[in-house]
Amino acid sequence: MADIKYEIKEEVGVLSESSKGWKKELNLISWNGREPKYDLRDWATEHEKMGKGVTLNMEELKKLREVLNNMDLD
Repeated sequence: MADIKYEIKEEVGVLSESSKGWKKELNLISWNGREPKYDLRDWATEHEKMGKGVTLNMEELKKLREVLNNMDLD
């Protein structure tokens, strides 16, 4: 399997934490030296391991915010 390199440019926020200490986080990450994108996934305590996630560019993040703002959550 190819070695994936990443650099967390900004830790935006933590959404939740599991009983094992993994945190679901929104971060701004550069993958393999590319332009940073917003990334939502589970991380181990020191960011040494990660779960599957979703990566969004700025336009996708704005659209997601719009969709969430229009949801009836009650």
